Amino acid sequence: MSSDDKRAEDPTDGGPEQLALIRESVRKAKVPRAKPRTWRGAALAGELPVARVVVNKGVLHLDQFFDYAVPEELDEAAQPGVRVRVRFGAGTHQVRGGRREGGRLIDGFVVERRAESDYSGPLAALADVVSPEPVLSAELLGLARAVADRYAGSLADVLQLAVPPRNARAESKPSPEPSPPPAAPEAGTWERYVNGPAFLTALAGGAAPRAVWTALPGPHWADELARAVAATLASGRGALVVVPDGRAAGRVDSALTALLGEGRHALLTAEAGPEKRYREWLAVRRGAVRAVVGTRAAMFAPVRDLGLVVIWDDGDGSHSEQHAPQPHAREVLLLRAAHDKCGFLLGGTSCTVEAAQLVGTGWALPLVAGREQVRTAAPLVRTIGDGELARDEAARAARLPSLAWQAVREGLRTGPVLVQVPRRGYVPRLACERCRAPARCRHCAGPLEAPREGELHCAWCGRDEPAWHCAECGNTRLRARIVGARRTAEELGRAFPAVPVRTSGRDHVLDSVPGRPALVVSTPGAEPVAEGGYAAALLLDGWAMLGRPDLRAGEEALRRWIHAGSLVRGQSEGGTVVVVAEPTLRPVQALVRWDPVGHAQRELAERAELGFPPVSRMAAVLGRGETVAAFLAAAELPDAAEVLGPVPMPVTEPGRARRAGDPPAGERWERALVRVPPGSGAALAGALKRAQAARLARGGGDAVRVRIDPPDIG
Repeated sequence: MSSDDKRAEDPTDGGPEQLALIRESVRKAKVPRAKPRTWRGAALAGELPVARVVVNKGVLHLDQFFDYAVPEELDEAAQPGVRVRVRFGAGTHQVRGGRREGGRLIDGFVVERRAESDYSGPLAALADVVSPEPVLSAELLGLARAVADRYAGSLADVLQLAVPPRNARAESKPSPEPSPPPAAPEAGTWERYVNGPAFLTALAGGAAPRAVWTALPGPHWADELARAVAATLASGRGALVVVPDGRAAGRVDSALTALLGEGRHALLTAEAGPEKRYREWLAVRRGAVRAVVGTRAAMFAPVRDLGLVVIWDDGDGSHSEQHAPQPHAREVLLLRAAHDKCGFLLGGTSCTVEAAQLVGTGWALPLVAGREQVRTAAPLVRTIGDGELARDEAARAARLPSLAWQAVREGLRTGPVLVQVPRRGYVPRLACERCRAPARCRHCAGPLEAPREGELHCAWCGRDEPAWHCAECGNTRLRARIVGARRTAEELGRAFPAVPVRTSGRDHVLDSVPGRPALVVSTPGAEPVAEGGYAAALLLDGWAMLGRPDLRAGEEALRRWIHAGSLVRGQSEGGTVVVVAEPTLRPVQALVRWDPVGHAQRELAERAELGFPPVSRMAAVLGRGETVAAFLAAAELPDAAEVLGPVPMPVTEPGRARRAGDPPAGERWERALVRVPPGSGAALAGALKRAQAARLARGGGDAVRVRIDPPDIG
């Protein structure tokens, strides 16, 4: 025993007696107990003693508000919109002193203070107020509820997407004072569009125009977005811009800073880190900043007096949220435009079918340039089809046809050349050189790939295959079915040894490259911006994108081609794009004419005839076959609903990387599609949500996933 212990036991020091006295006084005192509190015996708030709370419990059968008693000590802090801690899950038998106790502590938000509760039984008390900062406004709550209803999800799940996690350090710092409205900007390059200046004038005058904007190729789109935001700010209102990735957000951020100066807008991206991002979000919520540019999560940004919402490149898959209930940024911004009666701008160098539908219904007006402006800004597009490849000696001996080699050589004289390859890696897919049978793994029958030279392994189970031979003919030599970016870079490096070769893909994405001669090999979506624009671009293996078994294959291929072509100098400056694809196909024809709007309109007409989205509304139901059948039988679907399927889904092999929405490894799942005509989407979502809630309330069983408006329906 130490000397300190001996001194603690010395009666002359009053150790044990003093501790006993303290314990006894605490027992007798009529004050609340230490956290986590039940507030047993504590007085309630004198006015509005009931707090209506949405709890962070994203289960459909609990998608409702819960009432809690407000202790007097928390009366001032427990205001609508603040974060609180509550006890959840206590039974009615756990009542002491008129208060329900027990359950576990979970987070929630106060949405309302009331004088009385609709619940007749005893209420549990708020355990604590996490922060007095009101982060959930009535407008944001209404938007979250609308999104949850549209996507058959729970309010709690949407609020997890809408309100970022708290950071105490960022919350303790004051936000800057709001800046006065800027002057209305000049039209600038908006003059190139037929109704461009009129659109900016309407925004600056406080109107709410709605437009689908097909941007001209080139680097001006970020500055044009900044001018639309500035025009909205000049009217005393706020603006919100949602872009697909951090690189695009950085370009709009730079354009806004150059036009308006520092401190006029907030940048909300994941790359900023939790503290900075929350600090920027708080500045928006407090009204210190009226303009926001950000990636997908910024679609819920609480901008004051919203006057304009903008989404750029809505066809990019990054706009589709992967967490429940998986909303799409475009649809969320459409809801905001309708609820807040603000302006709406959907922009991009290409045009989706959904954008064409907005124009076709008259909800939005087209914002396009004349054909003369398009011909000046767009590069010259040349095609190489199967017939030319068959006659081309260079194409048979090597991967690139003669026209492509010529375009590369001419382009390198004046600047960098972009090469777009649909796959990353060295040789992502292989086949037998003799009989062309796909090369498959001996263990799991997965496709073999070569991520690097000299390596061969299975893309599903990851096993190495050092001694492969063809099961059909016994041959041991392989050929590339789809050549990846690394292999392409290697071939080009050998062909042009004096020219630097740079790659950009998932593992390492380049933001920009100098305007000096160089070869830039990139996968779709990872193309860096070249200073002064690319002199030429090669779009290889077009059949790999057009041949995907997907309703959107043609639309997506054209979007990626136009995105790459928009980085090339205009035809007046000698810019050339060579695409290796059959020239008679509709997306290739649209690329040659640089007419994404016409392509989208024809796609929309065909889908209307066949009853495909977005003309119809559709939901996907996934799970085990018998579970899906029972779920659909129990759901009270609208009378006009049509069930397609179910059909089996590909089995995810153990060890293989899973994408969002894939079934668990090794399980055999099926998918059914439920289709309803226009105007019945809300009824379909409501029916599926009620069926899922009833199923979960009974105990669930096997998993069933429901997704409204699935992006991939095959």
